[in-house]
Amino acid sequence: RRWRELLEVHNSASARQIEHHRGRLVKSTGDGVLAVFDAPARAVRCAQAILGDVHQLGCEAYAGLHAGEVELLGDDIAGIAVHIAARVMSRAGPGEVLVSRTIKDLVAGSGLQFDDRGLHTLRGVPDEWQLFAARA
Repeated sequence: RRWRELLEVHNSASARQIEHHRGRLVKSTGDGVLAVFDAPARAVRCAQAILGDVHQLGCEAYAGLHAGEVELLGDDIAGIAVHIAARVMSRAGPGEVLVSRTIKDLVAGSGLQFDDRGLHTLRGVPDEWQLFAARA
C-alpha cells in the first residue's frame, strides 16, 4: 500500500512539473514517466525539478533525455529517439539527469551546465554516444 501511495505522489508531482515546464505527459511507465517538450532546456529543468521533488519524498530517481524525431501513435510516441532516451536513462545514476550530446548542444547559451560522462554503447543503437550529466 505504501509503495502505491508513493507512486501516486510521484506521478502527481511529475505531471505537475511537466505541465509547469510546458511539456506533455505521454504516459506513466509504472514507476516513471515519458514526456515530450518543444524545447530541450525546459525538458532538462523539468527532469531536475522532478528529481528534486522525488528526493524530498525520501527516494532517489534518475532521468534520461534525448532530442530527435518521434512517430506519433495516437496519444503515444515511438521511434529511435524514444529508444535512445530510454537507453540514456538506463545509464543514469541515482539523482542524475543524464542527457545525450544532442541535448547538450541544443541548450548552448541556456545557462545549463553539464559534466562529461564519456562515450557509451547504447544497447540496440549504432555507434557510441557521448553522455553528460546536468548539474543541479
